[in-house]
Amino acid sequence: MPADRYDARVFKARVDEVLGEFVGRERDQLLDIDPRLGPVAEQLVSASGQGKRFRAAFCYWGWRAAGQPDSDAFLRAAAALELVHAAASVHDDIIDDSPLRHGRPTAHVALHAPPRRTVDTEQTGKALAMLVGDLLMALAGQMFVTSGLPAAYLSRARPLWAVLARELIAGECLEILCTGAVPDVAESLKVVRYKTAKYTVEQPLLIGGALGGANDRMRKAFSAYGLPLGEAFQLRDDLLGLFGDRASTGKANLDDLRGRRPTALLAETWRAADRAQRERLTWLLNRSEPDDTTLGELRELMTRVGAPARIEQMITARVEEATGALTDLPAPAAHALTELARAATTRRY
Repeated sequence: MPADRYDARVFKARVDEVLGEFVGRERDQLLDIDPRLGPVAEQLVSASGQGKRFRAAFCYWGWRAAGQPDSDAFLRAAAALELVHAAASVHDDIIDDSPLRHGRPTAHVALHAPPRRTVDTEQTGKALAMLVGDLLMALAGQMFVTSGLPAAYLSRARPLWAVLARELIAGECLEILCTGAVPDVAESLKVVRYKTAKYTVEQPLLIGGALGGANDRMRKAFSAYGLPLGEAFQLRDDLLGLFGDRASTGKANLDDLRGRRPTALLAETWRAADRAQRERLTWLLNRSEPDDTTLGELRELMTRVGAPARIEQMITARVEEATGALTDLPAPAAHALTELARAATTRRY
């Protein structure tokens, strides 16, 4: 990849190759323990083999912004963040009981088949998937520390891993605690910030910058860019969750509705709705088995009160705020991060 430009396809291919080799070795070592671990090993590969590699890319450009050159060792360190994302996705799918991710059965669904007929299939799948997620998180740390970067570099970034984990878990817990409560925009945005924004954009940038020796002014620019952009990323995801084409998103549109997830889209709908609309919204959310008809009515209600349009405005404002924070960064990094902001928030799947 040329030093002065970002090619998303080339970068993704490099990260995919690094992850494929690393996780492939881990899969083989699991199978050496016992061949019955085959389904678990394959889910390890499947979960880590998906995604657009945004987190590794943000980490990479934190490193490059600090004046560091392209490096295979650094790429391995950045790729470790994709294993964090894989772990979080597996756990998130269990919590939300999501059946699909990227058009494929989620880990807990794929692992339904029990080792013995007397075992509950659903519980077995969830238990095995939980352990897959745990192993992915452990492997993320292992991949980071064995990346090949000097120990002095790694020591600068190691404390940020604890912050990343703490904030990610806090966001997941807040989402669970807010589920089923009266929708509130401020609460929803707090969940967005901690569950997604920080570990998707801000922390990868800060970790890359720390590895590269970024100064205080640069770190402040990373946060000023990363937080609003991370929020915009999740707001786009919320819109796609309910309004996206299932064939493109690879996710089930009914997940957010079935789980009554405290999204900003739902909160904005509640805020803008009148009494009768809130009563109807409550009825739709309380349906035990929502179907496509329920989904259609929810979409129509949201559109009628202007909630999707308001979320689009929030996305636009946050992207503008984020890209406006790049003025003090070196031109190649600023250009790449501008491109990443566009790619992360204008996606349709």
